[in-house]
Amino acid sequence: MANKPKIYLIDVTNRDGVQTSRICLSKLQKTMINLHLNEFGIFQSEFGFPVTHHETNYLNANLQLAKEGGLSPLRLGGWLRATREDVKTTFKQVPQIKHLNLSISTSDQMIVHKFKGKLDHQSIIEEMSEAVKEARKMGAESIGINAEDASRTRMEYLIEFAKAASEAGADRVRYCDTLGCDTPFSIYDRIKLLAQAVSMPIEIHCHNDLGLVVANSIAGARAANDAGQDAYINTCVNGMGERAGNADLVSVVLAIRYGSGMQDYLLDERVNLKAAWRICKYASYAFGVPIPINQPGIGANAFAHESGIHADGALKDRRNYELYDFEELGRGEPEIIETGRKITAGEYSGIKGFRNVYDKLEVAFNSDAEATQILELVRYANVHNQKPLVDEELKFIAKYPDVARKIFTMAP
Repeated sequence: MANKPKIYLIDVTNRDGVQTSRICLSKLQKTMINLHLNEFGIFQSEFGFPVTHHETNYLNANLQLAKEGGLSPLRLGGWLRATREDVKTTFKQVPQIKHLNLSISTSDQMIVHKFKGKLDHQSIIEEMSEAVKEARKMGAESIGINAEDASRTRMEYLIEFAKAASEAGADRVRYCDTLGCDTPFSIYDRIKLLAQAVSMPIEIHCHNDLGLVVANSIAGARAANDAGQDAYINTCVNGMGERAGNADLVSVVLAIRYGSGMQDYLLDERVNLKAAWRICKYASYAFGVPIPINQPGIGANAFAHESGIHADGALKDRRNYELYDFEELGRGEPEIIETGRKITAGEYSGIKGFRNVYDKLEVAFNSDAEATQILELVRYANVHNQKPLVDEELKFIAKYPDVARKIFTMAP
């Protein structure tokens, strides 16, 4: 049992989720997502783009937060292109980063019609291999290699590519269903062949263009495990992501724990489903995207019964009409909404109103100077977020002012 392969979760909300068209997250909100993912027991957060300049302070601040114990044991991984230049830039701008995913396209479609003759099949492998070796030399502790458009890549070439990645020093290969064109049947067959051929862990990155993203992610993970390899499923909170989105974090966990035929597959024991309600509610507020009423586990109707037969059955024994318990997802506690006087802390707040807000949060300051310092950061945070701060953001700023200051700093 000790050697049985497992399924781990690598959440990509702060990389693919923030690439959702027409919406974005502030650096403070991305940091809060990382804190929630840590509470959820996620193996790794793909927390951003180390080559992108406006991410630099945020990335370094989060690595500092992890070093101080505020963001641990969650691993923080960066996404970059599989080139030596990107690797060198990464370690120049974010020198403490240890976990990377290097990405390059592998399908005939993209090699011919995206690279337009700049790269061919052999040079793709050569460039990727050089990037992996450079990352190792620069101090990377773990490296995933992304085969973009793997689902449309010829199987023999995908295997050749993955073997070269392993020989260069990569730890796992990411099978990207970039267009969301796989089905559970095709992805199972392809990933099982790949895992058997290369004997290395497989990371599964799927999109929801056909509404199959969770099913495909689970099928891919099963295939890797059935081939004797660990699987790493990519998720996004609330199913955010490009076009139709990525695999919803909570749905993936529920499918592994409660899906028929999944009982013999091992999910990372650190996963804490009780953190689901808090992270989904926060992400909904941060993204400005409501949670659908029928969202698995989290939607307002996930545990609602109106039909007479259903209500009668649920009241007699919840298991008649509920596959899992709402308490497992951190639900069930009443939410209090103040309807009287409300003092808030914003970009134009004064010290008295600010102190009233923090008194209600039971946060005390050692001196007037400390309170003034935090007030200034809270003002900046409101400008940064462009929306009112929630309690957990206010508490974070008070607890980690130096990290917060770095997050808010932009230098175009």
